[in-house]
Amino acid sequence: MAIIEKVNYPKDIKNLSLKELNILAQEIRDFLIEKVSKTGGHLASNLGVVELTLALHKVFDLPKDKIIWDVGHQCYTHKILTGRKDKFDTLRMYGGLSGFTTRKESEYDVFGAGHSSTSISAALGIAKARDLKKEKFNVVAVIGDGALTGGMALEALNDAGVSKTNLIVVLNDNEMSISKNVGSLAMYLSKIRTSPKYLHLRHDIEVLVKKIPALGDNIYKSIEKIKEGVKHLVIPGMLFEELGFTYLGPIDGHNMQNLIDVFQRAKNMEGPILIHVVTKKGKGYLYAEDKPDVYHGVGPFEIETGNSFFKSYTTYSKVLGEELVDLASKDKRIVAITAAMADGTGLKKFSQIFKDRFFDVGIAEQHAATFAAGLATQGFKPVFAVYSTFLQRAYDQVIHDICLQDLPVVLAIDRAGVVGEDGETHQGVFDISFLRIIPNLVILSPKDIAEFRMMIRWAINYDKPVALRYPRGGDFDVDFMKYDEINLGKWEKLISGKGVCIIATGRLTQNAMLVSNKLKKNGIDATLINARFIKPLDYSMLDEVFNEHDFIFTVEDNYIAGGFGSAILEYAAKRNYKGKIYLCGYPDEFIPHGNIALLYKKYNLDVEGLYNTILKEI
Repeated sequence: MAIIEKVNYPKDIKNLSLKELNILAQEIRDFLIEKVSKTGGHLASNLGVVELTLALHKVFDLPKDKIIWDVGHQCYTHKILTGRKDKFDTLRMYGGLSGFTTRKESEYDVFGAGHSSTSISAALGIAKARDLKKEKFNVVAVIGDGALTGGMALEALNDAGVSKTNLIVVLNDNEMSISKNVGSLAMYLSKIRTSPKYLHLRHDIEVLVKKIPALGDNIYKSIEKIKEGVKHLVIPGMLFEELGFTYLGPIDGHNMQNLIDVFQRAKNMEGPILIHVVTKKGKGYLYAEDKPDVYHGVGPFEIETGNSFFKSYTTYSKVLGEELVDLASKDKRIVAITAAMADGTGLKKFSQIFKDRFFDVGIAEQHAATFAAGLATQGFKPVFAVYSTFLQRAYDQVIHDICLQDLPVVLAIDRAGVVGEDGETHQGVFDISFLRIIPNLVILSPKDIAEFRMMIRWAINYDKPVALRYPRGGDFDVDFMKYDEINLGKWEKLISGKGVCIIATGRLTQNAMLVSNKLKKNGIDATLINARFIKPLDYSMLDEVFNEHDFIFTVEDNYIAGGFGSAILEYAAKRNYKGKIYLCGYPDEFIPHGNIALLYKKYNLDVEGLYNTILKEI
């Protein structure tokens, strides 16, 4: 019987030999490749931390001890070891296993995750709570080198270092976040990884200390000073030690014995400890090792070839990249910015053609927004391409540094609306609500990819802040015959009707078109409006709608609260509109993971759901 079949909880690996643990590591890799090839998911990151996760569960006693995973997308082995192995066929499916850690799912997930750079802050909070309650357990934060570029992680390191609190931070250094790591921290870690002089000298000093039998205090302190001097001589700065951490490493993250030894050692030490573990992203699957960025997040694929089962198609992200390359070839003022998501946001080609006008700032959305503002003050036309869910992290910078100063920055907001399998931490359903209240900001959303191309060009030429929100993936099978020229604050009337009016924004305008056609077949001539501008509203068209229609239905891929429909209601109240307005969007709850089409159906935003809603309300 395979070892993995006998392992369901951490207690099941406590008595395994080193040989058995290494066999189990290979079995877990085979298990992950098989399951993720069918469901899709985060493959490369999980393959890289198998030994690391096994060693953590071998040494620490969960759930009494607490492990906090940064981002959480590398927690699959953790889930296998904590009672969820049999649910992997439902990974990232509606009602199934989440692709991240979540407190709702297991007592072993002490802190939910989905965004980066949060683990050290959370771990320090848990450790401080432990101390206040006079309890005894270990707290371990596992964070990647990419997430360490996030300002929040550095803030937490700074606080934890001076706190003297017992806390273990495991730095999983795989040289990759999603795109290749950039910046001085990445260079610093590279120096540590590749400095044999330091490794040999440190080892020699430790051996020397152990050989001296009964050290007096003065001699011991002198040797400690020599040791510190060697560290500073060989590795400039010794960043983590200077921050107040005891630094252990770098450790081979695939050597089980070394990992177990260093974790045991750390358990018996006082104060904040940082363990630097070097792993290989994609370990054990050739295609993922060769292209860890491609296999970071994958759909179902063929194991033997690594080929995706999904056919390539035109996506909004790809179109953004194409249009920016074309525009930048004619306008040297255009620059592009990403926060470690060059591939995901479609900017890879731009980065290759315009190397000096492309900026990957690492996982640092706040910095990216203000960096873009700085570029704009000097006459450049910056485009910051960012997922909706990650733009949330730069909200103050959008308000204070971009919009308050009325600077011409284009926020290219990818993955706006539901994104599907990544679930509640990644659904881009807040941005209309939090952006539309900001003065000076214009917000657009295209009905399809053809209109998206038009909007990109309009946004680049508009000399003020612009937010251009667009969905994950591509279009549905809907053809529009009408594409009006884009003018500030002007909507498109796609179908003229009477009595009933549907005002839709973004890709859901495609569903609204199909609903309009279905209503017509049942004798209801509904007006359909493409609200291409979410802000400003087309007030003149709204006045016309208020005069001619008794029923208005707004449709958006966003929360109802504070969203596009709420803006319509606000104006309707001003105009004393007497008809009925019904808002179609998401209710006051976090949207779970699941297929996008299934989520549209769940929230009555698919064709059938919208159709039934309209029939019920009129």
